[in-house]
Amino acid sequence: MNTAALPVLKTVLPLVLVVDDDAGSVDAIRRNLDEDFSVLTASSADAARDLLECHDVSVILCDQRMPGTTGVQFLKEVRERWPDTVRIVISGYTDSQDIIAGINEAGIYQYVPKPWLPEHLLSTVTRAAEARSLQLQTQRLNLELRTSAPVLRQRRTTTLANARAAFGFDSMVRAPGSPLDDVCEMAARIARYDLSVLVTGESGTGKELLARAIHYASPRSERAFVMENCAAMSDTLLESELFGHKRGSFTGAFEDHVGLFQRADGGTIFLDEIGDTSPAFQVKLLRVLQEGEVRPVGASRSVLVNVRVIAATHRDLEQDVRSGRFREDLYYRIASITLSVPPLRERSADILPIASMLLARAGQELGRPQVKFASDVPANLLAHSWPGNIRELRNELFRAVALSDGETVSAASFSRRVLYGQAGRAAELQGGNLPQGGSLQERLDAIEAVILRETLLRHRWNKTHAAKELNLSRVGLRQKLARFGLDGQADG
Repeated sequence: MNTAALPVLKTVLPLVLVVDDDAGSVDAIRRNLDEDFSVLTASSADAARDLLECHDVSVILCDQRMPGTTGVQFLKEVRERWPDTVRIVISGYTDSQDIIAGINEAGIYQYVPKPWLPEHLLSTVTRAAEARSLQLQTQRLNLELRTSAPVLRQRRTTTLANARAAFGFDSMVRAPGSPLDDVCEMAARIARYDLSVLVTGESGTGKELLARAIHYASPRSERAFVMENCAAMSDTLLESELFGHKRGSFTGAFEDHVGLFQRADGGTIFLDEIGDTSPAFQVKLLRVLQEGEVRPVGASRSVLVNVRVIAATHRDLEQDVRSGRFREDLYYRIASITLSVPPLRERSADILPIASMLLARAGQELGRPQVKFASDVPANLLAHSWPGNIRELRNELFRAVALSDGETVSAASFSRRVLYGQAGRAAELQGGNLPQGGSLQERLDAIEAVILRETLLRHRWNKTHAAKELNLSRVGLRQKLARFGLDGQADG
């Protein structure tokens, strides 16, 4: 094999290999992943083997239909030769039965049906990379267990304490007086009770972090916290993943598979995007929650489980209940307590503290721990609306650190949607779109109103501080606020 022509990668990001003979599909997947991962591509199984020989691949995404072989057949070989690589297969619904039959034999982590959703694909690959990292850590810990069990037992206690600190409510970075304070306070109060919790909020707002914080503040913290993203998975796959299946229950089921409900026994299961499940699956899930037991696919007996359920969704489930899309009885079963995580645009004061935390993390992971913001960065971060919330902010900061020179990150390192996103931010602050027509004075008035509101938001409506920044007297600022109808919102 000639390795001279193969790319040499120097990266700290998880490495993903995409195997597909469709160039358009490969390009779409790469564009969806390249901000969070280093991506290699191969158009055939032979090319993929060469790359796997040369690189430490964390996750492999393989199309089911390829020249000379199928994705499942190739991933069987990957399981034997590169067992630490997490395997994902992508295909259309017409191949679903073949894939399900080979899931266990090929050790496939997840099946992603076409047409895939960008958010779901990114989430799936992210969780696969995290699973691989945890798997390697577990292997190292098992080695230590064989050589030094007493030390490891002590370390386990330390690890649990560290986990409680790392995933506690205080670890959810926010500014003093943030709207998130009330959410965390309520979550902390109900954490010690075995109540089901529904967490609502837009994608990327930190719903999983809140669920973890509840788990580690609960009496169940010493047991497992497991999660599954219910979006864009077929009922068959979701049922097998959550409830498990018995050997021989379907073609290709060569061994028993323990479902996540059993793995979480005594602990917590986090069902993300539960609002995207089908009505048929909702019936099965309701039965599990009502009876406290699961029946693996193909099993003759049910298994008792003691699990706390925390569910999350970006949908309005109350509206879905009214429209008949989501079962009312399941809604009340999972929503004993409902917590709503506000989007980043509604807690502007949190943007800079979160950005500072993410910058430090990016600096550590990218080997530049001394990196810091230039003076022009805060204004640009505050001006953007962050429709992707914290996930978008994280991606932008990692990108900026990677593209910047020296130890200072300037605004020029951000993408165009951030640099030129002030209009979007302004539109949201005004509750509508900036006027496209009208006189020059009318347009200037709209812009001035946006600047006033943005400044007051950053100073938490402290007029003294806002007036000082804008080089206005307090009387002058009050007049302008009254002119634009903002005086009733400011105080102090």
